[in-house]
Amino acid sequence: CIMNAAVADFTPKVVSDRKMKKRDQNLLIELKPTVDILQTLGAQKQHDQILVGFALETNDGEHYAIDKLQRKNLDLIVLNTLADAGAGFKTETNKVTMIDKNLQKTETKLKSKAEIATDICQKIIQLL
Repeated sequence: CIMNAAVADFTPKVVSDRKMKKRDQNLLIELKPTVDILQTLGAQKQHDQILVGFALETNDGEHYAIDKLQRKNLDLIVLNTLADAGAGFKTETNKVTMIDKNLQKTETKLKSKAEIATDICQKIIQLL
């Protein structure tokens, strides 16, 4: 299972059943944590399944990625960072670090997102 969707970390605590008009001044929206789909899947993972997650970090990325890898029972985590020019959002290229459950790191160079996807698939095949 490859979990690459960017699910919101938080969701509104109360959902309005009506359109909220502009005249509703001083609008305060309380948030609650969204159910962690990846952690739920990690808790239910069978020995013959491989679970891959993604992490986008802005600082201390490797530390947080390893924490997520271990906490959520992942086999592989793909770390994206916004620190590298030409990588991330609004660009056709990316650069990632893949970390497996044995904490073996594979860093890619800056290349097309299609090539990054191929690298990720090849890494998953190695884990099979």
